[in-house]
Amino acid sequence: MKKTLLGTTALVSAGLLAGPALASDPLTVTVSGSVVTGFYFVDNDSVNVPASAAVPATPGNVGVAAVAASVRDFDDTKVALVARNIDIVASGTLDNGLVAGAALKIQLGDDEGGTAADDATFSEAYAFLEGGFGRVELGATDGAAFKMHYTSPWFVPGNGVDSPNIYNIQNVASSISSRTSTFSLLAEDDNKISYFTPRLAGFQLGASFTPDTANDPVANGFGVSASNSSTEDVTEIALNYAGEFGSVSVGVDAFYVTGEAAAVGADDPEERGIGASLGFGGFTLGGAYTQVENVVAGTQSTVTAGSNGNETDSWTVGLAYGSGPWTVGAAYFQSEAESGAGADIGSNEFIQVGGGYSLGAGVDVGLDIQLIEDQAGAGAVAVDSTSAGVVLAISF
Repeated sequence: MKKTLLGTTALVSAGLLAGPALASDPLTVTVSGSVVTGFYFVDNDSVNVPASAAVPATPGNVGVAAVAASVRDFDDTKVALVARNIDIVASGTLDNGLVAGAALKIQLGDDEGGTAADDATFSEAYAFLEGGFGRVELGATDGAAFKMHYTSPWFVPGNGVDSPNIYNIQNVASSISSRTSTFSLLAEDDNKISYFTPRLAGFQLGASFTPDTANDPVANGFGVSASNSSTEDVTEIALNYAGEFGSVSVGVDAFYVTGEAAAVGADDPEERGIGASLGFGGFTLGGAYTQVENVVAGTQSTVTAGSNGNETDSWTVGLAYGSGPWTVGAAYFQSEAESGAGADIGSNEFIQVGGGYSLGAGVDVGLDIQLIEDQAGAGAVAVDSTSAGVVLAISF
């Protein structure tokens, strides 16, 4: 899911601080949230799929079992319910001028994956301290590379091609064959420490360190674990620039992320990416490119010995125009994964056209048209999806 971009030294953040307040006045607490819904007509078609076709497993790719030719040929309707978040915000200015607070993001589950999936969980929980020295964040949240990244614009309420909330395709493998994001996801929402410098002449530097991935907000204050994930000691460094030149606003960024693979025989994963966004006269033009190495194709961050040499290249570009309550646009995303031997092990393309209209504060409706193609490697099942629907997004 796409999240708020870090654009200034004073980040948008929230939370609940345990213990006594550090200022003469209590921290200010607010509660907000969002729900994005949609109703879609979907045409999902398999392409050139012979009956009983099977795709053997290759390094970094689990393969696809034999299926009948018509398994994924269908016309259907879909109701999407996504971005089910509740944010508890607490922050305040201390007597010494420092800004302190914490953030809790509660994400509501769905009805898939058993009864546990219906539960509400804390997807983020962290504390922060900010002043003339910059900003420090400590806890479970996205790192500097994620928060400082620019990419193609979103013009449909609550959905876009880069890290989409709503993605209307079903492959035979029941999974996506390549990445769906140019954002850094190696240590997404895992417990980490981050530091952001003050913004000077438009530039800002950020760095994060994550001891263990797969370590979301849990009761983990007792003891330590030598190894509890597929990647450890994840280090990320990011630099971005935000400024204006006359009537043109400019944002650019670059990041590098690496960690130590815990799996036996696995090479260390790496992420590197760039992004840019230009605004002028109501138009927003944006794009990004990210390269990921030694990660299992079709996943965002899984590292195994079988993924050694894998390389996934993802890029996006989009143009949006806004005037008053209206926003319209078009965007494109492509991702391709190759094994260390140069074999195609996964790819997808996503074209989105649509727009939105603001009915009032926190209430937006939109039209979302999606054209998606997904293929789990050379000779594998190729699936095309065409869908169109209306979106209703509520924020409070």
